[in-house]
Amino acid sequence: MIIADLYIRVSTDEQAEKGYSQRDQNERLRKYCANNNISVNKVIYEDHSAKSFDRPEWKKYLIEVRKRSHKSNLVLFTKWDRFSRNTGDAYQMISILQKNHVIPQAIEQPLDMSVPENKLMLAIYLSTPEVENDRRALNTFHGMRRAKKEGRLMGIAPYGYINRSHEDGKKYIAIKEPEASNIIWAFNEVAKGHIPADHVRLQMNKREGVSMSRSAFAKAMRNPVYSGKIYVEDYKQEEAYYTDGKHEALISEKLFYQVQRVMDKKRKVEGPGGRVLGNERFPLRGLLICPNCGKNLTASGAKGKSKTYYYYHCHYKCGFRFDSETLNELFELEISKLEYNPIIKDLLQSILLDNYKQFTSDIEEKRKSISKEINLLNEKVASARDKYVADKLDEEDYKEIKKVTKSQIEQLEQELQMMVSESKELDIKTKIENALEGMENLANLYQQGDLQTKRTIGCLIFPQKVEFDGKSFQTPKMNIVAQCIYQYNSGLGNKKNRHRRVKSSNVGLVTSTGFKPVTF
Repeated sequence: MIIADLYIRVSTDEQAEKGYSQRDQNERLRKYCANNNISVNKVIYEDHSAKSFDRPEWKKYLIEVRKRSHKSNLVLFTKWDRFSRNTGDAYQMISILQKNHVIPQAIEQPLDMSVPENKLMLAIYLSTPEVENDRRALNTFHGMRRAKKEGRLMGIAPYGYINRSHEDGKKYIAIKEPEASNIIWAFNEVAKGHIPADHVRLQMNKREGVSMSRSAFAKAMRNPVYSGKIYVEDYKQEEAYYTDGKHEALISEKLFYQVQRVMDKKRKVEGPGGRVLGNERFPLRGLLICPNCGKNLTASGAKGKSKTYYYYHCHYKCGFRFDSETLNELFELEISKLEYNPIIKDLLQSILLDNYKQFTSDIEEKRKSISKEINLLNEKVASARDKYVADKLDEEDYKEIKKVTKSQIEQLEQELQMMVSESKELDIKTKIENALEGMENLANLYQQGDLQTKRTIGCLIFPQKVEFDGKSFQTPKMNIVAQCIYQYNSGLGNKKNRHRRVKSSNVGLVTSTGFKPVTF
């Protein structure tokens, strides 16, 4: 008597779309065996795709076949697409089964493998479902690509958004709170470049009790969806590009690209940069450069006989190093020199207000110029419309003029909106006063602050690297307000050729006795 194993496979989508079921296949296979006097050894149930033979139950069955630990010499299934939907893999698997004296057979598409011509029919049976799969995949790909071109995000919404559906069934993504506020905060913090991105992630996780992994956070910081853009991949002769999404953006494009520069460590404006580990002993790591070779100083501990010694140091070939505790104390001493006498507070406030007014006046002039240009373009569209109505302009020409002009107007309006948002500062005088009050107690704020506070203060005061030669600090650039205070405290405010109460933005900067400009 012939002994057979029954292979019953169904995938979830096939069962939903085509009505396949394991019970139906089982019934037909057992009926076939009964009619042909075939004994059933075992039944193999599989709930997996037939794109490959990487299927759990089939792999177990193949092990038994190779060990020859079963008595069957036939494996039955309803159709060849239950066996495989990949022609190449199917031929290879048939060869393996035949070498182990097991013959595969489809009861509704029977083939005698000893007849050479039947191999042509086998190729048709196997290739048909494969072609069907490929066509379905291609149609899906083109559909998704078209949706992306139209500005719709495909798949699961990223953190800060949620998947929704319109009444007509079309899907879209909407803003979800408080996640959206969290990711906006994270983008703004990373853009500052004061602390590593992973530290920002940990702080964000604590804000609302979320738990975003390091890789997910890095992926989010690179996701253009947050700036309102959808990425369309390159395909054939069409290059990859970004298109405007239909969803609401959480951040501006300017902020998004600033974050990309920080993440790539290729910022246009030089900053502390470098990898910074969260060790409270090394708040200056990433801010200091070596006086010998000009490279970034790192920091680490070295175990001695009785204790561990901590140093800021260069690479081993250079050999420069300095005790971290002593260097931190020297830096705190220099920070204390930035505390100013309240008598110059009014002078500093006047200087900053004058600079702000000068900056905003330039913006106002440019804003007027852009507004005038927008009005001219609107007049151009109106003139073209009048000519079209009067039958003096072709419809195609009118549409082309309208399209080009509309694009120019939108670009100018976006630029105008950014300028207005930058210039509309609420009560700038109060903000300057609050900032100057914070400077009055800067040393105490630095000494009592945590690692993030110390690094933020250091990076704001010294936007470029600081060189320490073992005795003094030098920097090519210092925050202008801090440098004014530094010079006044060094005695410049008492120079006879200067008037202490003169309100001027020209502060006459010279070399101070502490943080000195680097000379080359």
